[in-house]
Formats: sequence, structure tokens, C-alpha cells
Amino acid sequence: MKIGFIGNGNMGTAIIGGVIKNGLAAPSDIIVSDINEAGLKASGEKYGINITTNNKVAAEASDILFLAIKPNVIYNVIDVIKDSIDESKLVVSIAAGQSIAKLEEAFGKPVKLVRVMPNTPALVGEAMSGIAVNANVSDDEKKTVLNIFDSLGKGELIEEYMMDAVTAVSGSSPAYVFMLIEAMADAAVQGGLPRAKAYTFAAQAVLGSAKMVLETGKHPGELKDMVCSPAGTTIDAVAVLEEEGFRSSVIKAMKACTDKSRSM
Repeated sequence: MKIGFIGNGNMGTAIIGGVIKNGLAAPSDIIVSDINEAGLKASGEKYGINITTNNKVAAEASDILFLAIKPNVIYNVIDVIKDSIDESKLVVSIAAGQSIAKLEEAFGKPVKLVRVMPNTPALVGEAMSGIAVNANVSDDEKKTVLNIFDSLGKGELIEEYMMDAVTAVSGSSPAYVFMLIEAMADAAVQGGLPRAKAYTFAAQAVLGSAKMVLETGKHPGELKDMVCSPAGTTIDAVAVLEEEGFRSSVIKAMKACTDKSRSM
């Protein structure tokens, strides 16, 4: 299986690293194209992969081609490579807000298309990726794509209409969580904890809490209640968060994110 990448940014290189680490493809079977020659050379040396500045070369050499590029350039790239894409190739787009229908129209012919919304924790092997496919993608090809994104953390097949909500709940949400960790650390520093330790305590608390949700199968409200002892410290903190609109603020922020994704 030959895998190509157009785009050598953080997400593209994260996918390359996951594929190689998990033995899904040999470095010699991977090619990446980008206009940044210095970055390409660095990736070539780090991973032992093939590199090129010619997008058509990457497209022609690939069985699976990842379009790991921004929405503002994806259609220019498709215009260049579309004649190099035939019905045997699988095209995977990670461009935010770009629907399968728009991508199909840009290619102007039947193409096997996959639309994915990953997130930045892919850089540490803990991504959450939503995956939607068009009717041309076979069950075996779905499994192949799932295996690739499972190598970065976890991938889930979804209906495409869910993708804007996925953008809000996982694609953009690391930013919200980083803000939460930063705020928790600031408060811990105010309470006397050194800054470095404050970040460690806050980040590990978030990591452990998320793991409890995933591994216990319990409702988050039930897990919250387990921490809230009668007349204890936690319930006082929860009461303040409720008073300040913590949950409603998160919901409003995610709605804004979802709406922006729909309008792109």
C-alpha cells in the first residue's frame, strides 16, 4: 500500500508518524509533497520517507492520498492533481468545513472520498477523529482508514451531517481544555502551588477524569457526584461553577464553533 501526503504540517506528520510506528506502511511506501523544502527535508530525514515538491508526483504514486492542507488552498491543489486521480485511488481530506459534495464537484468525476476531522492530540498519539465516507468507498477501505486513525488515538465512522458537531466536540475542543488547564493552574498558583507543579496537577487531573469516563462507562454526572461529598469542598466549587454559567458557556461556545463549521 502506497500512501501519499500533500501537506507536511503538524497533522500530516502526525499521521505519518502513527502509520510508521504501527507498521501500517513502510517508510519507503510513503511520499509527502509540500512547497516548504526545508520542512520536507526534515521529514525525509526523520522518517526515511520519499519527498517531493510536485503534488502530481505524490498523487500518481499513491494508493491512498491524504490532503493534509487548509481549506483555503485545497481546491487549487485538487485542480492540479485531479487528472492524476482515478477510481482506484482513495482520497482522504482533513480540510475543515469542506463537504464531500464540494470535494466531489471539484474533482468533477467519481472519486473515492473520505472526510476526516482529527485533532491536535494526534501529535501525542491521543487523537479523536471523526470519519465520513462517500458511496464509492468499500468496507475494506473504511477499515483501512479506521486503522490509520486508530494509530493516532481513536477513529469513529460517522454520518457526514454529524461532522460540524464533531468539529466542536473534538476538533476544536483541545483549545477549550487547554484554557481550563491554564485557569486551574493559575488558581493553584494563587493558592501557593509552584507554576510547574500546578500545570502537572491540573493536566493529570484532566487526563485521569477523561480516562474514567471512557473506561467506567458511567455518566459524567454520576462521576461528578462521586467527588462531591456532603458539605465538602468540591460541592462548593461546583456551586460556583453553576452560578457563573460554566456549562452554559461551554454549550454556547460549542454552538458557535458548530455554526462556523457549517458556514465554511
